[in-house]
Amino acid sequence: MQPLLAVAAGGALGATLRYLAVNALQRAFAQPFPLGTLFVNVFGCLAAGLILGWLSARAPGAESLRLFLIVGVLGGFTTFSAFGVETVALVREGRAVVAILYALASVLAGVAAVAIGLRFAAR
Repeated sequence: MQPLLAVAAGGALGATLRYLAVNALQRAFAQPFPLGTLFVNVFGCLAAGLILGWLSARAPGAESLRLFLIVGVLGGFTTFSAFGVETVALVREGRAVVAILYALASVLAGVAAVAIGLRFAAR
């Protein structure tokens, strides 16, 4: 499978799954807390760890499968999984301080960017 096709097909699947999961959870647990998104983000991180571990141990040369599952499906399901993988990679490389700074900057800057975008869009 061509790399771009693997990512595109996985992304379409992941985005569809995210839409279905978030809506189902928000309906099932009607509350103001974004439980559906939290679930998708945490589940995506768990799935990324499991899939990366499995691929590393059992299929280290399966680049198309990695692109389809990690970049495509999980990228479409949640980009938070990429954030989790990158943060853990920094810790494993012995760069814990960088990992903490990256995590804080990602969360704080991401939330601030949404607020700024909303403010500019309202003008």
